[in-house]
Amino acid sequence: MSLRTHARDLGVAARLAARAWRRRLSRPRSAAELPDHADWRAGLEAWLRSLPDGVVADHRCIELPATRPPWTDCGWQLQPGEVVTWFATGRVYLSRALDLWVPPSFQLWGRVGTAGSVFRGTRATHTFEATSVGTLQLASYFPGEWATTDGTLGAGADDYDKVSGGMTVLLVRWSPGVGVARLMQAADGPEPVRAEAARLATLVRPPDGWDYLWYLGPGEIFRPGVPLPSGQPTVCCDTHGDVGILRRPVHVPLEPDVTLHWRWRVGALPADLREDTLPSHDYLSIAVEFDDGQDLTYYWSAALPVGTVYRCPLPTWKDKETHVVVRSGTAGLGRWLDESRDLHADYHRMIGGPARSIVRVWLIANSLFLRGQGRCEYAAIEVRRGGEVVKVL
Repeated sequence: MSLRTHARDLGVAARLAARAWRRRLSRPRSAAELPDHADWRAGLEAWLRSLPDGVVADHRCIELPATRPPWTDCGWQLQPGEVVTWFATGRVYLSRALDLWVPPSFQLWGRVGTAGSVFRGTRATHTFEATSVGTLQLASYFPGEWATTDGTLGAGADDYDKVSGGMTVLLVRWSPGVGVARLMQAADGPEPVRAEAARLATLVRPPDGWDYLWYLGPGEIFRPGVPLPSGQPTVCCDTHGDVGILRRPVHVPLEPDVTLHWRWRVGALPADLREDTLPSHDYLSIAVEFDDGQDLTYYWSAALPVGTVYRCPLPTWKDKETHVVVRSGTAGLGRWLDESRDLHADYHRMIGGPARSIVRVWLIANSLFLRGQGRCEYAAIEVRRGGEVVKVL
């Protein structure tokens, strides 16, 4: 690490530490950041006891320390079609001094059997139906990153001793045919139960033709937006304390005449600090993935000058992602703006690898670290090659 990079990181850390200190000073002594885990569990178990006989097949509580790598066996052998709900509370801290933590909505993952695909919810509560036979297992994810869909870690396996905190998870195994219906009627239940009922009633689907990057998990960030007066479709992005990458496949050779074009209207940036450090790496962007696994992501920075280029500061992304600042500051926020980039020139100048084609376009939203709110709309996304136009949106 250079002295300049070290000074940059220390400067961001100092600002975050000062903010964390001010939050602690301003918080009333009696105000808890999180519910007491014992009281939280007691409230849920009291609600479960109030339900009619035959509604709940079983329930149990699982503790997931942040320092425990995946996986933790919950002791249930599930059959296809069984419905389970989890309620989670807690935090996994990257740094208590900087008040940097990850919530259960991102941190808690599950799988059924060792060959089952990993999954998570979009909030601290989640209901799912088993699709295979196997034991239910839970994982505290970050600082790891999945290498395979069955839950093998590809990175971060040696870093769990660098985080702290943990999660308490209450699992409910519903009797056949009654679980979701009972949840939907839970207007008088404790807050986590009402939250899951609300989530089930307002499921957010991604736009047609797009999917979330599987190893970051699904989200409620992106949705179809209101079409423009011209009739062009839009995608709306709203991120607050979460992260997601929405992808759409394209197949275009990486040749000298290939360009990316898009329109966007950014309403709010999720960060107010430079984004090139890990604890401040929150941003909104459009990205292009190449066939060598590299991606270029074009974003609107809160503080870095236009033209800044850097590799991702996240340890699990530093070898595959390059960031490019195309707008900076607050000028232009709230207005529709047209953008274009020469993908061939950018790739060879900024990455210089062996890629021969473009394979996907991404929309990225990250507000996980600073927990700010970012809002954006996208339209008219196209990849052009000579006279050919590949419409992405």
